[in-house]
Amino acid sequence: MSSSRSVTHWIEQLKAGDAAAVQPLWERYFERLVRLARRKLRGSRRRVEDEEDVALSALDSFWRGAKSGRFPKLRDRHNLWPLLIVITARKAHDVIVHEHRQKRGGGAVRGESVFQALGDLASSLPGLDQVIGREPTPEDAERVAEQCRRLLDQLRDERLRSVALWKMEGYTNAEVAGKLGCVEGTVERKLRVIRSIWGKEANR
Repeated sequence: MSSSRSVTHWIEQLKAGDAAAVQPLWERYFERLVRLARRKLRGSRRRVEDEEDVALSALDSFWRGAKSGRFPKLRDRHNLWPLLIVITARKAHDVIVHEHRQKRGGGAVRGESVFQALGDLASSLPGLDQVIGREPTPEDAERVAEQCRRLLDQLRDERLRSVALWKMEGYTNAEVAGKLGCVEGTVERKLRVIRSIWGKEANR
């Protein structure tokens, strides 16, 4: 069974209520979510285990939502990873908000979009602004994840897709350049192309 078919099979099992599907999905995604949470929490004064707590909380929310039928559009790995990115980004944001409230004795911190690193594109995408700054419902998370997937599908060049996904995951331009083996200017040019493609979609 191929990797893609395996994930699809595990998702189908999980949505059918089969607890056995939890373990392989855990093994495949937990470390990736820990790394994602670590990048989202970068600069915060956190406990060492916070990033693992965020990953655990994100997976728990995903599993409970999938088992209860809250993600009807979830079908395969192409839907799953954007969904996990959205849930994990929001969980990490909650940690940062809690940290600031403890330090300042109240108040709020402005939310972040998974698209924030791509500039002001998020504000032009319908629906995303409704999720920023609050804990999304499972339906919110799935809707934004579906938008992520559709936007990625518009990027026909695999390198553009990789850049966009890495930026969603919280990598800096310098880190993306390191992954591609190029200079930061090349990454910035690719981001401009991505913004142009997605901006045309937003204006339709």
